[in-house]
Amino acid sequence: MEVSAFANSSSVRRLRFVVVLASTLLAGCAVGPDFKRPDAPGASDYTAHPVSSTVATPNVAGGESQHFAQGGDIPGDWWTVFHSKPLNELIDQSLANNHDLKAAKAALTVARENVLAQRGAYYPSVAASFSASRQKQSESISPTPNSNTFLYNLYTPQVSISYVPDIFGLNRRTTESVQAQEQAVRFEMVAAQITLSTNVVAAAVQAGSLQAQIDATRELIDINTHMVAILREQLAKGYASGLDLAAQESQLEQTRATLPPLIKQLAQQRDLLAVLAGKMPNQAQDETLALASLQLPQELPLSLPSALVEQRPDVRQAEANMHAASAQIGVAIANRLPNIVLSANAGSTALAMDQLFKSGTGFWGLGADLTAPIFQGGTLLHQERAAKAAYVQAAEQYRSTVLAAFQNVADTLTALEQDAEGLKAAAAAADAAKRTLDLSQRQLTAGYANYLSLLNAQQSYLQARINLVQAQANRYADTAALFQALGGGWWNRADLAQDKNEK
Repeated sequence: MEVSAFANSSSVRRLRFVVVLASTLLAGCAVGPDFKRPDAPGASDYTAHPVSSTVATPNVAGGESQHFAQGGDIPGDWWTVFHSKPLNELIDQSLANNHDLKAAKAALTVARENVLAQRGAYYPSVAASFSASRQKQSESISPTPNSNTFLYNLYTPQVSISYVPDIFGLNRRTTESVQAQEQAVRFEMVAAQITLSTNVVAAAVQAGSLQAQIDATRELIDINTHMVAILREQLAKGYASGLDLAAQESQLEQTRATLPPLIKQLAQQRDLLAVLAGKMPNQAQDETLALASLQLPQELPLSLPSALVEQRPDVRQAEANMHAASAQIGVAIANRLPNIVLSANAGSTALAMDQLFKSGTGFWGLGADLTAPIFQGGTLLHQERAAKAAYVQAAEQYRSTVLAAFQNVADTLTALEQDAEGLKAAAAAADAAKRTLDLSQRQLTAGYANYLSLLNAQQSYLQARINLVQAQANRYADTAALFQALGGGWWNRADLAQDKNEK
């Protein structure tokens, strides 16, 4: 129902005056500090000794040399650099169905709606009301209508407008704070998505590593089983002793004992992959991603140190928390200053419905209230001091997050460099162990070697195979960790990026 339905043109002009006055007062200053984004660190590199490339191990899966391209950009779908369709499908399923990620997206929606709700404080509050009552007044002392009726009906429709001019910026600082909180939640969601994709890669690589270790163990079990059969035949013919057979049987059972823990770990990784994709563990896939099917990327982008704080979602989240804390200082200061409330109302009061809005039934009112806190027992003062301390806390947490981000990148670069060295050494050890085992088997069969040398060769071969597989897995997993450490390329994803440099 419009204001003109309740009052004459003079009332409308007065209401318009209130709105104009409120808009003028809105242009007041905003108390408290204006937030300034921290400057990027001045570091020129991540490590004390810059890494440009890693060593290569020919003829071994994952043995390619990797080169670090300074200033390279991170692709939004960085996991595709492994050129594995099954891995891509696993990550797509996880990004679409993971419940933790859905919860993070819902939290972002909550934060956005809170921002929109807070923006309502910029506008006047308008309410319409209608009351109808039947009243009996005292005939001796109560006022009565002009008709001197003591029992009558009373109808009152009216519109009320109230507005709090943002003279000292209380609303602006509060809105600024909730907007910064929205950004913090947004980057928390971005971090959740990057972490999810990295966890899927890590779990898939670990599952592939475990499957390869299981295959190596089963191969060694077959070798040991075959040797037990040979020794039993030789014992029956008097060519071997019972001690030799017992030692080989012990070796066989020890090797078999290493198999169940590996199978258990593989099942747990498959369960993890199912849960990350939003499925129940009993829906886990039986197929395991083979490490040999992955292609190790040979060209790795390495962001400039000055760009890292823009790219890391945890750093951007810490910055947003710092911004929110800064705005809360202004909120605390504004709460200690006078507060003005402008109000207006217009309506009509009549004894019958058909008399409403007729001449003489209208009413209107304009008001302004000024409230200033004088004594609150120190509450407001200490709230302001707490807000300033909270900003210092957020600033220190931001600096700590930046340092941790640089440490994360430095650790990953070192890991990639040493992973390559480790794979080269593991491949050489595996080749040597295989040659030793083959020679020991032939020499034992020909009667030129004892069983102790064979047992040692078997154990060395198993450990060398497992070490090689683990070294291969480390290269793939730490390559994925580098993409995560550099921010995961979220700014190149349309579903995540608004503005990489937005404040």
